[in-house]
Amino acid sequence: MSSFRLFLVPSLTLFLMAPAMAQTVGQAAGQRQETWVRVQTTFNFVVPGPTGESEQAHKSAESARRSIYEMAAHECDLLREVLAKDCRIEQVSSNIGRQFGQQQPDGYTVNGSMNFSITVK
Repeated sequence: MSSFRLFLVPSLTLFLMAPAMAQTVGQAAGQRQETWVRVQTTFNFVVPGPTGESEQAHKSAESARRSIYEMAAHECDLLREVLAKDCRIEQVSSNIGRQFGQQQPDGYTVNGSMNFSITVK
């Protein structure tokens, strides 16, 4: 047997066994790995106000976007109060469209979703 092979076989064996040994040591010491759980929230609401190209219409659309970001931050706070030890915002997606017509007031319809990762208390 060559000296390279004598070195390679024990090194490879140690390399493959190290993760299993580390996991066993962590479990034996009473350490528990925290599991991250995903939470998804969907939303749909209307922000009344002017639509179109006016300055007021742009402020109304910005108000709609701001409310989405505030909702995401508040949702993480709420999750921490109720069931989460830690909360991370993973994704916020939204769609804002003009709402107008005879039966409905002018404004923006807002819908989308938010994804969070939490560790349970």
